[in-house]
Amino acid sequence: MKLPTHSTTLRRAARSLFGWTALRPDQLAAMRAVMKRRDALVVLPTGAGKSAIYQIPASLLPGPTVVISPLLALQQDQIAALNERQRSELRAVRISSNESPAQQAEAIAEVRAGLAELLFITPEQLSDPDRLAEVRSLGPALVAVDEAHCISAWGHDFRPDYLALGHLIEGIGRPPVVALTATASPPVRDDIVARLRLRDPEVVVSGLDRPNLFLEVTHCPTEDYRWRRLIALLGDGTGPGISYVPTRRAAEDLAARLTDAGFPSTYYHGGMAAGARAELHEAFLSNQVPVMVATSAFGMGIDKPNIAWVVHMALPDSPDSYLQEIGRAGRDGGPARVLLLWQAEDIGLRRFFTGGLPDVDELRDLSALLRRRASSKKELRELTGLGPRKLGRYLALLEQVGAAEPRAKQRMGAPRYSPTPVDAATAALAEAERQRSVTRSRTDMMRAFAETTACRGQTLLAYFGEQMTQVCGHCDNCHAGTSTPDDGAVGPFPVHSQVRHPEWGPGLVLSYEEDRMTVLFDEVGYKTLSVSVVSEQGLLTLD
Repeated sequence: MKLPTHSTTLRRAARSLFGWTALRPDQLAAMRAVMKRRDALVVLPTGAGKSAIYQIPASLLPGPTVVISPLLALQQDQIAALNERQRSELRAVRISSNESPAQQAEAIAEVRAGLAELLFITPEQLSDPDRLAEVRSLGPALVAVDEAHCISAWGHDFRPDYLALGHLIEGIGRPPVVALTATASPPVRDDIVARLRLRDPEVVVSGLDRPNLFLEVTHCPTEDYRWRRLIALLGDGTGPGISYVPTRRAAEDLAARLTDAGFPSTYYHGGMAAGARAELHEAFLSNQVPVMVATSAFGMGIDKPNIAWVVHMALPDSPDSYLQEIGRAGRDGGPARVLLLWQAEDIGLRRFFTGGLPDVDELRDLSALLRRRASSKKELRELTGLGPRKLGRYLALLEQVGAAEPRAKQRMGAPRYSPTPVDAATAALAEAERQRSVTRSRTDMMRAFAETTACRGQTLLAYFGEQMTQVCGHCDNCHAGTSTPDDGAVGPFPVHSQVRHPEWGPGLVLSYEEDRMTVLFDEVGYKTLSVSVVSEQGLLTLD
């Protein structure tokens, strides 16, 4: 069967199903790739219509679309929105822990009978071999992985359950895959491609600039000054918003202090019971909570159009987290403020959160267990005494160095030609050191963003590999007149060219600012170098 690939067909479906009179070029590029049965990685900002990239092709492809998403609340919102349209081409069902066995069986039966075109499911459900076989028997035409950055150890919302997705997608027949996310820097994009086993994917990165968001950064000499700046913003009475803090204790303390100061606030963090978090999530969406004070655990799945401001009460761990979190503001297209209040002491806190390196003996022992026989994670926890989080991290490291692989029935084993336990532990430790180096370099980039007097829009997007040839016009530096246009010809190497350093290896030129250039190196992460020193000493060569 010849599949329709012409843009006119996709536009016609968008108009018929959703009432949209136009599709953006980035949406069309990704949809056309999907219709040609190509894999795709799509990075578009929050609210830019990422879901349409799989929903419209799903209505045209001969076979169901499997949508893998990390949050049940997010799934429910998407399913409700699709089914409200009462179109058979968009009917969606779900299989999750929220559905009874009878409801799950009914969902499968609807898809099998052609009464539903989209099947929403979690990675945990697909990990069940019987469920995997059941989904495979449906003959999926497409797999959509939402919030794809969760599969990457570099992603701020990393979820160990996502690690096996590449293996699981192979298990349902390996249909084309479209991976979707609102924020993915080059290391995260590379990780998504590798872990999902994408084949020559169409990579679409576009539109990360949000002109309706006013970007503002203030260095706060004292905690009292930081507090007064927050109160000044809240005093404007601009509407609901989110204040991000770095720790659970800080969330509880700040919410209480704001409430006492006359600004009713609620706190949210990952240490709360799941039921309580779900209730707060719904209360915020329904405008019952004007101010949410939260750690980074809050936000994924927040589809609230009228968030008027987002404040960071400390330096975020990376531009990845920052872009994702400020993206929750101004989704209605109206003006919104995003304010970063930071101190130099925030860097030390972020260094602490980076954590230590893994124990090489524990890695060796775990590798030896995997070589003896495949085991479930529960069995491995009992045999090693490792906690769930540490075990997940160790398995991810061993998988990256070829000493672990997913097996059937949610077990992990060692590949046939895996390295010895000693060699596996050494390689895994080296990989952990590389990851820590890159993680810390991302915090350095966040500090550089906070300290720059150049256009913040240009600086932020350069981190994600996007060039803005004009200043953004919606940041404090543009308004102060310190921003200068990037003419694209200020350094010895073109932006986005591949270069090599004698010690740090291969890298990608991301941007120039005055006499400085930012390069993303595979082994050590982001580095800011002096252009004159690079030129005079020949530190970099084209690779």
